[in-house]
Amino acid sequence: QVQLAESGGGQVQAGGSLKLSCAFSGPSFISYGMSWFRQSLGKEREFVAGITWDGGRTYYADSVKGRFTISKDKSTITVPLQMDNPMPGGTAVYYCATLNSAVVVTGVDDYDCWGRGTQVPVST
Repeated sequence: QVQLAESGGGQVQAGGSLKLSCAFSGPSFISYGMSWFRQSLGKEREFVAGITWDGGRTYYADSVKGRFTISKDKSTITVPLQMDNPMPGGTAVYYCATLNSAVVVTGVDDYDCWGRGTQVPVST
């Protein structure tokens, strides 16, 4: 059974940097595409970034393209999300997710395995 655990959240200033990490436990890390989502208070959960099973392709929401970087670390069995120059906008909870497949999709409802999230307040 796959379990995901996010870490690295905390206060960050707009224009600063923060690195989140998603620890993957269970079988077949190398076979799964992985994604990050976020949710702000009162808003729907939205896709942020995704990476295919082999790390060969990455996908980003337009709102973070060029500022966030997702990767897949096979040595530590983690999925980092490097956040550079986050935009001010209050607090969002960032979630790691997988749909136990090699591919990446952007729909929230397609994912059946989620971490508990890590909170990221962005201050001006």
